[in-house]
Amino acid sequence: MRRAVCPGSFDPVTNGHLDIIGRAARLFDEVIVGVLVNQSKSGLFTVEERIDMLREVTASYGNVRVASFRGLLVDFCRAQQASVLVKGLRAVSDFDYELQMAQMNMGLAGVETLFMPTNPLYSFLSSSLVKDVAKWGGDVSSHVPDLVREALQARLGPPPPA
Repeated sequence: MRRAVCPGSFDPVTNGHLDIIGRAARLFDEVIVGVLVNQSKSGLFTVEERIDMLREVTASYGNVRVASFRGLLVDFCRAQQASVLVKGLRAVSDFDYELQMAQMNMGLAGVETLFMPTNPLYSFLSSSLVKDVAKWGGDVSSHVPDLVREALQARLGPPPPA
C-alpha cells in the first residue's frame, strides 16, 4: 500500500491545504493528515478542534484520515507505516526551509518528501494570514471552507472598532 503523510499545524485548515491533501489522495492509496501538537505555541484552535474540522472537510475522500502527533515527524511516519511526506510549496522561500527538512527526514529515517507546487489560486495563502484577515472582519470565504469560516467568526467575534 502506498501511504503518505501530509503534516502541518492546520490552525486553521485552508483551501490551499485541502488542495494539497486532495491531490495527494489521488496519488496514494492512503493519506494521513498529521496535525502537529506543538506545546510551545498556543493556537487559535485546539488540536482536537483542528482534527474535527479536518475530518469534516476531508470526509469526501475515502482514503484520507486525520491523526495528531508530537515529537519527530519521522517517528509519526514510522508509526503510520508511511514512507512519503507530501508538502505544498507556495514560493521559493518555502523551498529553502523544506529542502533542509526533507534531507534531515531522509537521513533520519529514509522518509521521502514529495513537493507539490501550490495551485496559483492559493500561492499567497497561509493560516496566519487567514486569521489576521478574519480578526479584522475581512472576508475569508474564498480561502477556507464554510465550516472553518464559521469557526473563525465564532472564535474571533466581531472585528474591533476602528
